[in-house]
Amino acid sequence: MGTLKLRRRHTALAAGLATLAMAAGLAAVPAQAVDKTKYVALGDSYAAGQGAGPYLDDCYRSENTYSELADEAKAIKLVVNAACSGKTTQEVVETQLQRLNKSTELVTITAGGNNLGFGSIVTACGTAMGDPSAAPACAKASADAAALITSGQLTNDVIAMINSVQTAAPNAKIVVTGYPYLYDPVAPGQTDPMSLFIYQATDLANGLNWSIKTAADMAGADYVDVRAAFAGHGINSATGDPWITLDLTNLASPDNFHPNAEGYEAYFAALNAEGAYSAP
Repeated sequence: MGTLKLRRRHTALAAGLATLAMAAGLAAVPAQAVDKTKYVALGDSYAAGQGAGPYLDDCYRSENTYSELADEAKAIKLVVNAACSGKTTQEVVETQLQRLNKSTELVTITAGGNNLGFGSIVTACGTAMGDPSAAPACAKASADAAALITSGQLTNDVIAMINSVQTAAPNAKIVVTGYPYLYDPVAPGQTDPMSLFIYQATDLANGLNWSIKTAADMAGADYVDVRAAFAGHGINSATGDPWITLDLTNLASPDNFHPNAEGYEAYFAALNAEGAYSAP
């Protein structure tokens, strides 16, 4: 009988040690072993991180962009930021979708501005404020962009891009972002050249964002509007704290009219607030 009790004690001790060993083994599993959402970022310069520097390549990809900020979250694994400056929605499809596959769980996209030639519009119309000879170029660029919006062509372009992403990453949550105002909107009724320029830029930004949101709704993707996140931080910021770059000493800088590092933090905050980086 005494031998049986001893065996039971030994058995209980062995079981206890085995339990401790298992617990220790589980505790030793590194945090990175936890499954993370596999994330791919696509788009143009506003997704690449242009304006925030330093740059990793000639696509103006920056470690300060919103996708890289998301990668710091415990639940997100940025597989690649495939975005590249200057790309239209069609070029996103042609050059970036090979980074997607069935294992991709989250895709964010910022694209559509280059379809309108938004950078060229801002440059031409900004030049026209001081050089009347540039006015015709400004007027044509703006009219062409407005026509793409009102005709629905831009919306169709964005839908086609989203549909292509859905095909390449059938299991992914797809989130499409809008664009901020470059200049904080000004009160109506102003007649000075700068205010007229801002009215025009504001109208185009509203049309651009409306087109992207409409496309996202129709294609079954999520849309995140970032205009409110940038409020008060345009180039003409009343507080002197712009999150959009404009270097008046170097008007040819490729960083002009792009978010700075604080701007990309605003992008990340807007995306995060809308649940973009929560589990699919």
